[in-house]
Amino acid sequence: CSTQLSKMHGMSLKIKRTFSNRSARVKTVDLHPTEPWVLTSLYSGHLVLTNYQTDQNIKKWEVGPSPVRCAAFIARKSWVVCGADDHYIHVFNINTGEVVKRFQAHTDYIRALAVHPTLPFIITSSDDTSIKLWDWEKDWSLSRTYDGHTHYVMSLAFNPKDPNTFASASLDKTVKVWGLSSSYPHFTLEGRDGHSKGVNAVSYYPGGDKPYLVSASDDQKVKVWDYVNKSCVTTLDGHNKNVSAVRYHPSLPLLLTAGEDGQLLLWNSKTYRLEKTLNYGWDRAWSIGVRADSNHVAIGYDEGSIVMKLGREVPAASMEQTGKIIYAKHTEILLAQVRVNFNEEGAAPDGAELPVALKELGSSEVYPQALLHSPNGRLCAVVGDGEYTIFAAVGWRNKAFGSALEFVWGRGKGQYAIRESHSKVSIFKDFKEALQFRPDFTPEGIFGGPLLGVRSSEFICFYDWESGRFVKQIDVNARQLYWSENGSRLVIASDTAFYELTFDAHAVAESLASNAFTEDGDVEGVFPGEEIEVAEKVRSGTWVGDCFIYTNDKNKLNYSMGGRVETVAHLDKSKYLLGYMPRHSRVFLMDKAFNVYSYLLNLDTINYQTAVLRKDFAAAQQLLPKIPDSDRTRIAHFLESQGYTKQALKVSLDVDHRFNLAIQLGNLEVAVQIVSEEDEQQVDGGGSEHKWKVLSDLAISNFQLDLAEKALWKAHDLNGLLLLFTSVGNAEGVEKLCQLATEEGKYNIAVLCLLQLGRTEDVITLLLKSKRYTEAALFARSHIPSRLEDVLDIWRTELSKKNEASAESLADPSSFPNLFPDFAASLQVEDSALPRNSYTSVGALPPAAAYPEVAATMNQNLLELLQSSPAPASPVPASPAPVPASPAPAPFLPPSSPAAPTPESPVPSPTPSPSLPFSPATPPPAAVTPPPASPSPALSSSGSVEGEALPSPFAPPSPSPFSQELTEDDGEVDAEDGDEEGESAFL
Repeated sequence: CSTQLSKMHGMSLKIKRTFSNRSARVKTVDLHPTEPWVLTSLYSGHLVLTNYQTDQNIKKWEVGPSPVRCAAFIARKSWVVCGADDHYIHVFNINTGEVVKRFQAHTDYIRALAVHPTLPFIITSSDDTSIKLWDWEKDWSLSRTYDGHTHYVMSLAFNPKDPNTFASASLDKTVKVWGLSSSYPHFTLEGRDGHSKGVNAVSYYPGGDKPYLVSASDDQKVKVWDYVNKSCVTTLDGHNKNVSAVRYHPSLPLLLTAGEDGQLLLWNSKTYRLEKTLNYGWDRAWSIGVRADSNHVAIGYDEGSIVMKLGREVPAASMEQTGKIIYAKHTEILLAQVRVNFNEEGAAPDGAELPVALKELGSSEVYPQALLHSPNGRLCAVVGDGEYTIFAAVGWRNKAFGSALEFVWGRGKGQYAIRESHSKVSIFKDFKEALQFRPDFTPEGIFGGPLLGVRSSEFICFYDWESGRFVKQIDVNARQLYWSENGSRLVIASDTAFYELTFDAHAVAESLASNAFTEDGDVEGVFPGEEIEVAEKVRSGTWVGDCFIYTNDKNKLNYSMGGRVETVAHLDKSKYLLGYMPRHSRVFLMDKAFNVYSYLLNLDTINYQTAVLRKDFAAAQQLLPKIPDSDRTRIAHFLESQGYTKQALKVSLDVDHRFNLAIQLGNLEVAVQIVSEEDEQQVDGGGSEHKWKVLSDLAISNFQLDLAEKALWKAHDLNGLLLLFTSVGNAEGVEKLCQLATEEGKYNIAVLCLLQLGRTEDVITLLLKSKRYTEAALFARSHIPSRLEDVLDIWRTELSKKNEASAESLADPSSFPNLFPDFAASLQVEDSALPRNSYTSVGALPPAAAYPEVAATMNQNLLELLQSSPAPASPVPASPAPVPASPAPAPFLPPSSPAAPTPESPVPSPTPSPSLPFSPATPPPAAVTPPPASPSPALSSSGSVEGEALPSPFAPPSPSPFSQELTEDDGEVDAEDGDEEGESAFL
C-alpha cells in the first residue's frame, strides 16, 4: 500500500466560493440533489435549510438541546431526517416545516445515517455500536439490526453500484461491508494495511471502472481500498491532524478529504496526486457534502459552512457535422448517435430528451476536460490534466499527443496551437511544430479560429497563424471566442456581454504583406465596421451563417442576427450547445447529465435574415415563400429592426404587429382594413377599441376628419368626439353625443354638450336628475337665477330626508336677501339679455360665421353695464317688513359669523332695465351662445361673492362642493346615481 505525497498540480481546476455562513459548530452538511439548498446540522441542536444561491434561510428547526450530529435529505418525499444525542431520529417536512416522525432509534448518541437511493430505507449508527435499518413505508419500523463493531460507529455509505450493500467506519479501527439482508458483515477491512487508530469516515468510488472505497482516520491518513480484493490500494498522507471526513466527487475525478487541521485537500482520484489545498481559517472541518449533477461542494466547520464550485460544469462533448456526438463521462469516451426520424411529424418535440445509441470508444488516461473536433470534423482532441491527445474521429486511432495547458484548432490542415507554459505558445502544422513565440504579457488562455487569440486578464491579442506576427489588440476581458464557419464573423464573450465583429481576412493578408500597420502597431482593416454589443452573458454558442445561436445565464436559447436577439426557447435547466444540423433545421444541446435535446430553428429563416443583412434582397425574396408561417412574424420583427418597415408589413401575419406597422407608415387604408376585419371576427366587437382610438389620432393628424369621426365612434371615445365636434362646429354631432352620454350616465360630457348647444335649462334638469343638487343650485345662481328658488326647494326636500337640520340651514333669496347681493339685478339681466333655453333646436344655433359680429359683446359684464346705466328711481317702501314673532331658523353660518342673519324686506319688484345689447326687443344679428362670463357675481370657493366676505347661502362652512364632497353630517347628500367623475367638472 503505497503512500502518495505528490505536490503536483496537473489538473486545471477553478475554485469559486459561492456561499458562506457563520454559525455554531456544523456537524453535518448535505446538498439537495436538484435544488440549490444546503442542509446543516448544528452542535447547538438546530437544523438549518438554506438556499446557497440567494443566501436566504428557508427553514430552521429547533430539534432539541443536544447536538445534532447527522442529517440528510430524503428528496423524493420532501423530507429531511436527522439524528441527535437525545437518541432520537427526527423527520421534518420541508414544505410545511412540521414533524413527520420522531422516535427513539438507539440507546446512545446517533453518529451517522444514510438514505437508500431507491428503497424506503435509512440506516443509522450510534455510540451503542449498532447499525439499524428503518422502513418509513411501515411507519418507520425497525427492519434489521447489524452487530459487529466493538466501538462507536462513525460513518455509513451505500454502494452506488450495488445499493444492497453498504460500508461502515468505526473507532474500532475497522471498515466493514454489509448486505441489507444479513445482520452480519460480509468482510472487514483491517490488518497490516489498515488504520492504526479509529476510522471516522467512509465513501464509495462512484465510477464503474474501479471497485474502490476510501476511509479516513484519526491516524491522519486516508486509505483507498479495493473491496473486491479486500486490499489497500494506496494511502494518502497530507493532513497533520485527525481526518474527519472523506468523499469521492460523483462527477469530477476528485477525492476530497477534510480534517481537524482545518484543511480541505483535493486529490486526483485517478493518479492520487494532491491537486489543491484549501484552508479558510474556520477551525476544524467535520463534514463534506457533494451533489451528483453539479460541481458544488459543501464543507462544515467549527465556525460555519461554506459552499464552493469546483471547475466548469460544461460537459466535455463535441458534435461533428454529421451529427455524431463524442463526449467524456469520467474517463470513458463515448460516441452517441441520435436515434430519431426528424422527418416524421411529432417525433422530436422541442425540449424532449432524445434517445441515443451509445458506443464506447475507449478510456482516457487523463481526465478529459474538453473534447474538440477539428474544423473538418476528421480529428478530435482530448484535453485534460495538462496533456492532449489527438484521435482520428473515425476509428478513434491515436494521431498525436503532448503536454499542454490548453489546446485549440486553427483553420489550416492539421493546424493547432498549444499553451505549453505560462509564457510560451506553440503553433503546429501537420502535427509538427511550426513556430513558437512568447507574448510580452502573461497569457492566461488561447483561442482558435482564423486568427490565434491569446488573452490576458485585461485584453486579448490576435496573431497570424502562419507567421506568428501580432495583428490586433482588443481591450476586453474575453472569456470565450466564437468564429463563424466562413470566418467572416466573430463573437467575443465577456462576463457581462458579448460583442459581434466583422473580420476581413483579405485585408489582413494584404496588410501583413505590405507591412501596413497603424500607429498602435495593429494591422489595418482587421475588424471593419461597427461592433455590436449585446448585454447578455453567453454560456455556450455556435454560428449558423451570420446567425449566432447561444444559451445564456438565464437559461434561454437565443440567437442574435445583426444585434437583434430572438428567443428560441426557455430552458428548464442549464443546457449547453453542441451544434446545428442544417438538414434537420435543429439545434442540439446537452445537459450536465449528458442527456441530448433538440429545438427547431428553421434554416430558411436564418438564411433569409442573413441575406437581408448582406442586402441581398433578391435572394431574400426567393427564400420568403419557404419560410413557415410560424416564423413570419419573427421575420417581420427582424425586418422592422433593420429599418425595412414596408417589407415587414407585407411579411407579418400577426394582426397587432401589422396594425402597428401600418400606423408607423401612416397607411390608413391598411390600418382601417385590419381593424375592420378584426371587428367582424369578434362577437362583442369591443376588442378593437384601442386600435380605433390610435387610428383616429392618425386620421386627425392627416386631416381625414370623416374617418376620424368614424374611428372615434368605434372606439367609443366620447371625449375625443366632443373635441372633434366642437372644433369643426358639428352641432348635430354634439346633439347626438349629448344623448349618448346621458344614456350612459356620463353627465360631465352631457353637461358640456348642453352648454355648447346653449340649453341652460336642460343643464339644470340634468343636474337635478343626477342628484347633483349643489351644482344645480350654483349653476342656477350663475346662469338662470330665476330657477334658483325652485332648485333650492328640491335640494331642501331631498336633504331633509337624511338631515333635517342641514336642510333648514339652506338659505334662499326670498328669506335672506342680504346673503344674495345684486340678486334682483341678476334677474333683470336674465330677462333682458337672453331668453333662457332660447336654442331649443340645433337649427336655431348661430353659425360660426357670425362670430366677428358679436365678438365685441361676448365678454361684456352685463351686470356692471346694468348698474352703470341711469334708471328711474324706484318707490321706497313706507316701512320695512315686520319681523315675524317666530323667526325662521337661521341658515347655517360659518364660525366667523357673529349671528344668523335676520330676514329682510321682500325683494322689491325689478325696475325697468335700460336697453342692453341683446334685449328681447332688440334681437341680435345672429343668435349667439350664452357668454362665458356670468351676468351675476361669481361665487368664490367659500361661497361668497368675489370681493365681498359673505357667508355661503348654499352650504355649511366647508370647502366648496367642487373641491370636496360633503358628508351627511355637513348637510350634503352624496350623489348615488350620478356621474362619479367628480363634481367640479360640471363648472
